[in-house]
Amino acid sequence: MHYVSAEGLTKSFGVTPLFRNITFHINEGDKIGLIARNGVGKSTLLRILTGKETPDTGKLWINKDVTVALFEQEPGFKEDKNVLENIFDAGNPVMNVIREYEAATESGDADALGRVFEKMDEFGAWDFEAKVQQILAKLNITYLQSKVGDLSGGQRKRVALAKTLIDIGFDHKHTLLLMDEPTNHLDVEMIEWLEHYLNGENVTLLLVTHDRYFLDAVCDEIWELERENMYTYKGDYENYMEKKAARLESENASIEKAKNTYRKELEWMRKQPKARTTKSKSRQDNFYEVEARAKTKIEDAQLQLQVKMSRLGGKIIEAKKVYKSYGDKKILTGFDYTFSKGERVGVIGKNGVGKSTFLNILQGLEAADSGKVNVGDTVVFGNFSQQGLAIKDNLRVIEYVKTFAESFPLAKGGSLSAAQFLELFLFPPEKQYTYLASLSGGEKKRLQLLTILFTNPNFLILDEPTNDLDLPTLAVLENFLSDYQGCVLIVSHDRYFMDRLVDHLFVFDGDGVVSDFPGNYTQYRLWQKEEEKKQSAPAPVPAAKASTAAVAAPVEAVAKRKPSFKEKKEFEDLQKDMAKLETEREKIGEQMSEAGLAFEQISKLSTRATEITQLLEEKEMRWLELSELFE
Repeated sequence: MHYVSAEGLTKSFGVTPLFRNITFHINEGDKIGLIARNGVGKSTLLRILTGKETPDTGKLWINKDVTVALFEQEPGFKEDKNVLENIFDAGNPVMNVIREYEAATESGDADALGRVFEKMDEFGAWDFEAKVQQILAKLNITYLQSKVGDLSGGQRKRVALAKTLIDIGFDHKHTLLLMDEPTNHLDVEMIEWLEHYLNGENVTLLLVTHDRYFLDAVCDEIWELERENMYTYKGDYENYMEKKAARLESENASIEKAKNTYRKELEWMRKQPKARTTKSKSRQDNFYEVEARAKTKIEDAQLQLQVKMSRLGGKIIEAKKVYKSYGDKKILTGFDYTFSKGERVGVIGKNGVGKSTFLNILQGLEAADSGKVNVGDTVVFGNFSQQGLAIKDNLRVIEYVKTFAESFPLAKGGSLSAAQFLELFLFPPEKQYTYLASLSGGEKKRLQLLTILFTNPNFLILDEPTNDLDLPTLAVLENFLSDYQGCVLIVSHDRYFMDRLVDHLFVFDGDGVVSDFPGNYTQYRLWQKEEEKKQSAPAPVPAAKASTAAVAAPVEAVAKRKPSFKEKKEFEDLQKDMAKLETEREKIGEQMSEAGLAFEQISKLSTRATEITQLLEEKEMRWLELSELFE
């Protein structure tokens, strides 16, 4: 069934075009990911499809039998109503019965439950109620009687998501679901559940997200808005990257050809008018087309973060027997850890277990109940928090940056003015004089990152840094952090981001327990699934105690003996070998990207790259085995 057709859609804000003359089609069952830089019209396009915005020109046709449902980044609620009233504000009699049932269940009123049981039977609402219960439970919505106006930002997003899924779940037969960054404020378990839910439901989906694992798991087609055009790619994110690179290469070749033609035609056009009176009018018209093509600029601008990092001394942070609680809720119980130079640690756990509190304690922004946190004299924190910028409506971007510094020192010497530095952060001159209040969510995040780096930090603390950042900016941020010589502590629900950057994880298990897992997030999930299998499988009675201990303390349970001298030496050698192999692999990548290489050279480099990958996998496995002895 055909859902949507758009022909020649154009939309501008003032003199700035977002997209021009784009055409696309959506059919039943399509699952499409929409990506682009911040501020080029992703959210606007979704709002046009729902009728909340209108295009400047073009035609939009939506099948009369199709319902368009939109999950927005900033959901609208009836603030004075409670969560239950907002979720089930559909006017459908079945939805109203389920709302009564949920209210009676939460209140525990036996008489009300008895009355609503009969209504549930009458309307045949039990099957749908089970789906509602699953959605509320998985999104951890246990505050149905709370007023929406009193909720946190994360709670509001989860309530909006629950409402959207319940609405389409009631009748999603012909629904086009539009989702704008649905994974923001969800913990990883919720994101994984949402992946399975959307794959299990027969929905037609157009999705905006920065989460690459989520994109790959849910979507089978990618649309990109770039330079006012729309490009479509069948397949996953990796295929999109390959196809885009090929397209850019082809476009660059086409522009070079047009430049050569333009130089010849320009000479002809500059001749005296008399010489051109008998010339072809079509050739004159064609000249202007060639000129426009020759002057096309493919700006694949990238965020460049060459920071001059402050020197980091031998002592960084030592946490000794740190305890923290809020009433009966335990955050930390005897946390002990000493940070090393260049360490990259991920922090994971469900929402509300105290991850942000932990970050604040390390920085001295919040006091522990007991224990000590000793911070080295040379440590300079760079804190990328979820709170974002302190917005001042009457302040322009460049004025805001200058409140931190007039210029910024570079790693290779010299400095940049505030205006030059803003350009590196993808703020062109015209954008620098925009008021802060007019920036998009992603632009505010990018500006926040810039101001943090102005402090010249050597210990970066990133609390959900990927929310609202576009994929191009994320890729460059990851490249920067890969080369960053200081310490990095990351709280993130973006699994791809974590997998690429962290060496090990602090796992907040709840009730104040923090486990140190030696690996990235994907490795942790594999380990966790294996442990769940062991728990569910019938185990021999003598092995039961050992199995329980392993679940309670995954790292400590393996360390039954001290490493020998030989094992210590091997462990140190492995670290050195892996670093050398990584460096060699990077050099090979640079060599292979050079133009003009002979086939034999490419073949030799490719073979060596494969060998290095295999060697690294072997050495990393052995390193993981040995690392358990050093816990």
